[in-house]
Amino acid sequence: MKNFNLDAILEAMLKTAERVSDLNFSVGRPPQVEVDGQLVGVTFPGLARLSPFQTEVIALHMLRGDRDLLRTLLKNGSVDLSYSIPQKTRFRVNVFSQRGTYAIVLRVIPEGVPTLEQLKLPRELYEVGRLKNGIVLVTGPTGSGKSTTLAAVINLINETRNYHIITIEDPIEFVHPNKRCLIHQREIGSHATSFSEALKSAGREDPDLILVGEMRDLETIQMALAAAEKGTIVFGTLHTNNAAKTCDRIISVFPSGEQEGIRAVLGETLRAVVAQQLIPKVGGGRVAAIEILFSSPAIGNMIREGKTPQITSAIQTGIREGMIDMDSSIRKLYDEKKITARAAVDKAIDKSQFKDLIESGAASGAH
Repeated sequence: MKNFNLDAILEAMLKTAERVSDLNFSVGRPPQVEVDGQLVGVTFPGLARLSPFQTEVIALHMLRGDRDLLRTLLKNGSVDLSYSIPQKTRFRVNVFSQRGTYAIVLRVIPEGVPTLEQLKLPRELYEVGRLKNGIVLVTGPTGSGKSTTLAAVINLINETRNYHIITIEDPIEFVHPNKRCLIHQREIGSHATSFSEALKSAGREDPDLILVGEMRDLETIQMALAAAEKGTIVFGTLHTNNAAKTCDRIISVFPSGEQEGIRAVLGETLRAVVAQQLIPKVGGGRVAAIEILFSSPAIGNMIREGKTPQITSAIQTGIREGMIDMDSSIRKLYDEKKITARAAVDKAIDKSQFKDLIESGAASGAH
């Protein structure tokens, strides 16, 4: 690839549209950008249809000669890393093999650490930043903004508390400057071999708050709960759509013989669940629908007794405590004319609550 300049290509892709969230390279297609959840091709001379050789060159350029990353890619078939255009843009990158070739997806990391105000998130999330112990879970599908929301909450704590914070990420996304807090950020691969290994180390470093970028496996979840039991506040993420499913997911990771004990631990340590989805916005862009659960003795009992399906009803009756369920959040966005009926029905958890939209035919696409 003569005169290949990847950074120039990335910069040109970012300039093709506003609100570019992802850049994609895959064999047989041109480079693509994702805008509001839709992929759009970008044509460059010689890159109209990427060849296996071209995607491999791009993948190796991303790895920048790091033998550990290359070893992980060859062993596991994929690797996560961070990449930056100096003084300009940072990306979270996933390089993976598919059908004998490589593909690369770059998520754009916004410059600077966002605030809750800038993200226009509910005021109730300020209460999450005031919690002092236990476990807080931020959940949602891939690309729903979990990391961005967590960064805003950590930024709030950084401005209002004198804490020692340890973040464990894969890779590091938002770089937090020390304000009132002392913040140490560790990256899987560069600073630790796994989330569980980093959590074990963090337990010896006297943190007030631990952020676990992703609670992927039994050992990581077990150690996160143990840290929460000891009085540390732990923030973690999961790929679930609402609070009830989040509790079920945590419990289901454990062998059946241990699940009763884990229900007791989770019922005791859970402080909040923030579930979010990004929904296409009328006029362009996307808007977040957010469910917020703040735990209580009653909800703790539901978790302990295996009655997690009742959690959504508890959220619906907990409005005074700052709680909101996902479907009410979606309905509010529809009533405010921010999203279409079709988008509301598509993202709803209990679609029967949107029966009026379906019956009126509004969900066919009209607002």
